Amino acid sequence: MSRDIKLRRQKTKTRIRGRISGTKERPRLTIYKSLKRIYVQAIDDTCGITLAAASSLEKELREKLGNGANVEAAKAVGAQIAARLKEKGITSVVFDRNGNLYHGRVKALADSARESGLQF
Repeated sequence: MSRDIKLRRQKTKTRIRGRISGTKERPRLTIYKSLKRIYVQAIDDTCGITLAAASSLEKELREKLGNGANVEAAKAVGAQIAARLKEKGITSVVFDRNGNLYHGRVKALADSARESGLQF
C-alpha cells in the first residue's frame, strides 16, 4: 500500500470509530482483513472486552476452505460469528468496517452474518 492509501484508510477508520461504540447488548462487530486471512470480533467498548471472535485461521474453516482470503472464506466467517453471538443471546450489532470499503470480502461477511440472523 502506498502512503496515501494508508493515510486515507486511517482517517476513515478514526472518523468511523468516533461515531460508533459497542455495548454489551449491541456490540461493535469489527473486521480486519489481511492478504491471507479475514478476522472479525464482537467488542463491548464500555468494558473493553471481546464477546466473540471468528477468523479464517481456525482449523475447521482452514481445512474446509483452503484459501482464507476470498469471498467464500468471508461468508463462512460471517456465519460463524453470527452463530457464536446467537449462542450468547445477541442478535443486534453495530457494524465497523474498520476503514475498508464496503465491497468484496467485507460485504460478503456482512451479508452472511445478516442471513444468519444478526441485525445491523
